[in-house]
Amino acid sequence: MNWHFRALRLLVRLTLAQQLVLLALLPATVATLAAIAVLTRQHLASVTELMRANAQTVALQVATVAQTQLQHMDRRALQRTAQSGSYQPHVQQVQIWSEDGEILANSETVDRERSEGLQMVAPIVGDDGKHIGKVMVEISLDAVERAKRSVWFNVLLVLAASLVGVGLAGWWAARRISAPIRTLGEAVDRLGAGEEAQVAVEGTAEVRRLQHGFNEAARALSESRGELENRIAHATAQLASKNQQLEVASQAKTRLLAAASHDLRQPLHALTLFSDGLANGETDPVRLQRIGHIRECVDSLDRLFTELLNLSQLDAGVLQPQWADFALDHLFDEISRNFRSVAEQQNLRLVVRKTELWVRSDYVMLSRILNNLVSNSLRHTTEGGVLIGARRRGRGVRIDVIDTGIGIPAHHQSRVFEEFYQVEPHGRQGRDARGMGLGLATVQRLAALLNTRVELSSQPRKGTCVRVLVRAAEPMAAIPSPAAPEHGAAAEDEPSLRNVRVLVIDDERTILEGLQVVLSNWGAEVMAAQTRNEALALADEWDRPPDLVVSDLLLQGGDNGLDVLAALERHPRGIGEATARLLVTGETKPDRLREVANSGVAVLYKPVSPKLLRQAINAQLATVRQAVL
Repeated sequence: MNWHFRALRLLVRLTLAQQLVLLALLPATVATLAAIAVLTRQHLASVTELMRANAQTVALQVATVAQTQLQHMDRRALQRTAQSGSYQPHVQQVQIWSEDGEILANSETVDRERSEGLQMVAPIVGDDGKHIGKVMVEISLDAVERAKRSVWFNVLLVLAASLVGVGLAGWWAARRISAPIRTLGEAVDRLGAGEEAQVAVEGTAEVRRLQHGFNEAARALSESRGELENRIAHATAQLASKNQQLEVASQAKTRLLAAASHDLRQPLHALTLFSDGLANGETDPVRLQRIGHIRECVDSLDRLFTELLNLSQLDAGVLQPQWADFALDHLFDEISRNFRSVAEQQNLRLVVRKTELWVRSDYVMLSRILNNLVSNSLRHTTEGGVLIGARRRGRGVRIDVIDTGIGIPAHHQSRVFEEFYQVEPHGRQGRDARGMGLGLATVQRLAALLNTRVELSSQPRKGTCVRVLVRAAEPMAAIPSPAAPEHGAAAEDEPSLRNVRVLVIDDERTILEGLQVVLSNWGAEVMAAQTRNEALALADEWDRPPDLVVSDLLLQGGDNGLDVLAALERHPRGIGEATARLLVTGETKPDRLREVANSGVAVLYKPVSPKLLRQAINAQLATVRQAVL
């Protein structure tokens, strides 16, 4: 059956003209071959029968002559008779036998080459009518073979002539039929390429009808194409205009958020510093309670600004994954420490299941994802609690964050990962804990950077489950887990800043005063400047450079903290390799974030808690001292 399929595939690949010629040749070839086969068989049968009759005649003639000779047993005469018979055309051998089968005479041709022969036997009848012997005559079939060769030559000649004639006729007919169709095909190609296409109406009635229909369809299609192109051009112009409007609105939103974030972070940062200064040495319970309320308000505002900052960092592209293999249980322990007190304050349970699984990911990014998910779950759960667990799934690990909160209706679930999209809160807990709708958007962006996905399933009033899929890793020997971004030892464990000289640069007087209060309480010697000129003036007078420079990024008159640090480095008595540098900024513009990331200077984003500020200062001082040694 395979050759049938191959033949069919070959036939499909032929052009229309070739198929028509083939259809003309096949019947003609079959009919010609059939007719020639019948005629050839008849002709060869006639030739063979003629040779048989010739052999029979010679045998009868020899038998007649040999009758008297056989009766007298004249062997010499019989030999002469046999020889005379062998002289007949096409005769190869003549034998005369007695009645008992004895060969009395034998004559073979010697002047002709022997070949396949046909033997005929005739009886010799005596005067009394009895058989007294036999005559065998063998006649050559060369004539039959020559007739065969002649016939096959003529057959091939006639067949070739007929096929050429039929082929030429079929080719002419095929060209006449296929030419208009080929012209139509070329016109269709031009029409598909968007060009004008019309064909001449000619040929047979059926072809003319097809050509006329094509011309009408091409004309209608050309008109439709023109109308469609006009609509597309109009829609494209409208889309470009709307895209431009969206781009302007997006840039305005970014500028507004950046400006609002920066301007609000400044007093919030100062408020953070002053609240710590107020708490330092305070023993009155009432005042400590009020200071605690202030700190709670500051923390709430800090969460909102952190959401904006995280999104701005993702928009700026300054975050890139730092891949590492680590034990997932270390990250789970950190999450438990961060949120257990928060859950207890809300009378909720926080269950973090122990696990021995290892993953390959960015510790900081995965930590931020899970922190956002757990914080979001606690914010929208009024009773019950939150469960965090992990299990192996093929080559990956699935981390589940499950809560018993208010849930998310089905029509909101596809949009909760959009920026600023929030489901309407329910109850007191929802109103008090409402954020800006950026937590899950940040989770989605971070997951994309980690080449993974986040899945959500939820039922109203029953809770929500969010799954994060990460790559699994093989367990390794016990090593310290990667450092979390904003969590470390307690402030009480930090070394003292006594005898540490610090230069603080910020254009906000309240922030300068707050930093002076906090740093002085830690034992540091503080110098303050609001501008570049003030900082350089201090450099003219100091007896030794400061051990640390803490500067804002944006200063008065459009000046830049990085430029001020560079100016201090160029000053004859300025800072050098022994001076640590730290930027503290409330800027969230993507271009500014990229500039800070490319500078290589450590940075904190306002508002900065005193605990985090002290950790960063000690870390930078330790790094510089180690480099100098």
